[in-house]
Amino acid sequence: MLNKILCVDDDPITLMLYKMVVSKSGFSSHVDTAHNGEEALHYLDKLLEQNEDYPHLIFLDLNMPVMSGWEFLDLFTREKYVHFPECKVIVLSSTIDPADIEKSKSYPMVIGFRSKPISKEMLSELAHLS
Repeated sequence: MLNKILCVDDDPITLMLYKMVVSKSGFSSHVDTAHNGEEALHYLDKLLEQNEDYPHLIFLDLNMPVMSGWEFLDLFTREKYVHFPECKVIVLSSTIDPADIEKSKSYPMVIGFRSKPISKEMLSELAHLS
């Protein structure tokens, strides 16, 4: 079981589903959410400022307004975020474009690319990766 995860998606129903499935599966004891990449970076910045525990896994959507998942990943690779060395990312997207899957592999913190929606079965698989 992971102590804390972060789910980043612009759809509030999807975020509610993430929280429900994660809670029922016992995958994590705490789930935080963000509605876009910018909000996720503000969340991480706040954790840095307050020296709080960080999420060990981020579920990240790619297509979001304000700041996309790609933009988030570009910024998350900056030196400022080296304080989160064990924070891994699973891209959860409705896209099945092979170019997106390949691009996600270029980010060292991305450990997987899965299609939405999240499920208990998916979390069981991911328990071995994270």
